Amino acid sequence: MSKEQFRRYQVIQAAVDGKTTISEASQALGLSIRQILRLKKGVKSDGASAIIHGNTNRKPANSISSEEKKRILDILSSDEFKSCNFSHFRDILGEYFGIEISYSSLYRLLSSQGLKSPKKRRRKKAHRRRARRPQAGLLVQVDATPYQWFSGDSKSYALHGAIDDATGQILALYMTKNECLRGYFNMARRMVENYGIPVSLYADRHTIFQSPNKEKAEFDSSLNANDTQFGRALRELGVQLIPARSPQAKGRIERLWGTLQSRLPVEFSLNKISTMEAANEYLSKYIYQYNSQFAVEPKVSDSMFIRPESLDDLNHILCVKETRTVDAGGV
Repeated sequence: MSKEQFRRYQVIQAAVDGKTTISEASQALGLSIRQILRLKKGVKSDGASAIIHGNTNRKPANSISSEEKKRILDILSSDEFKSCNFSHFRDILGEYFGIEISYSSLYRLLSSQGLKSPKKRRRKKAHRRRARRPQAGLLVQVDATPYQWFSGDSKSYALHGAIDDATGQILALYMTKNECLRGYFNMARRMVENYGIPVSLYADRHTIFQSPNKEKAEFDSSLNANDTQFGRALRELGVQLIPARSPQAKGRIERLWGTLQSRLPVEFSLNKISTMEAANEYLSKYIYQYNSQFAVEPKVSDSMFIRPESLDDLNHILCVKETRTVDAGGV
């Protein structure tokens, strides 16, 4: 019998002996009068055993066996899972090892061993979030992030991505050595082939998207403010480019990078992927696995993505176009 149970027994026994009233016992234990009457009746018939709950010292039916706990800890101790956050590790246990466990149970088990999730969260100042667009395809956020994606490889590679603002779906991912025009062209191709052409694109002010002279040219006619190659391609596709003024403005894709930087290195390691080529092949399938878990339903079900009349036209749009002048010598 625990100290709390013993104290409860003393108060109930005092009520049985008439040394205290039912109301006083109720206030002392923080229980309702109905509960006090039930316990008083039990103590009269069964003594102190009536105070002890029937499930005391019984192992819950849904508890994790000691063998299962040891197996989970052994799996986590391997090198490929050291950087894995608790939520992702739970997904891996179910997908690769056939171990189904709730997040709360896993958290208690790992925390009891002094382990902490590598993905730390800090309290941030509260701010009002911009509401999602009501329909898929109205606004797509694009960006690229450099990161060391492969275990044992100290090189950073740039992952280019696009995410739908309304649903949170990843529309395309493509990896290159650096953030570059080719990476965005291949990402855009995958997006159009899989989902269609969006209404607008939300991007930072990188010179891949717009000329640094674009805003200045509005006030100085001597400056050249021609489209960049990517800006020209968007214009030919009929997509409006919206430049963001801060990383927080396109927070949806910034948060996506935090999630992928935690999950993808582990997924690459599990699938023995260590090259960009293999990663790009895997990423074309991984986005559907991610979307099935994290995407949400839009307010309006009708999609605003437009399917191109012919995918062959993309070859003449997502490319570099330059103007040349032929001189008198035919050069």
